[in-house]
Amino acid sequence: MLLHIVARGRIGRGPEAELVDRYLKRINWPTRHSELPDTGGKMPDAAPQTKVVLLDELGEPLGSKAFAERLGRWRDDGVRETRFLLGAADGFDDAERARADLLLSFGRATWPHLLARAMLAEQLFRATSILAGHPYHREG
Repeated sequence: MLLHIVARGRIGRGPEAELVDRYLKRINWPTRHSELPDTGGKMPDAAPQTKVVLLDELGEPLGSKAFAERLGRWRDDGVRETRFLLGAADGFDDAERARADLLLSFGRATWPHLLARAMLAEQLFRATSILAGHPYHREG
């Protein structure tokens, strides 16, 4: 299953970009990272059987194991792509939220967009590690 991050805004070449790249390179599943301008731009074509996850302050604060289990279930059900959308500064509207398969939150704190992208990449690595039985994740 392809793990595809689609983010509004450019990450550039700073330390956050290095973190995103570092974690995405560690993932043994296919990954893709796409950027769109803050407004407009064409959303990349989606594969059939795509699940859409919005990173959203109103989302579910899943723990790492629960997040891994959700990805594993989708993978086992034949989902071909899971697309993770990070919106612009104002986030998503109600219509976009209603179309999503999952609203995901990294807690009640507000995170800078670039850090949220790096945190997502790390959680994707952690989830795939959990599913592979790799010792990276320590439950505790």
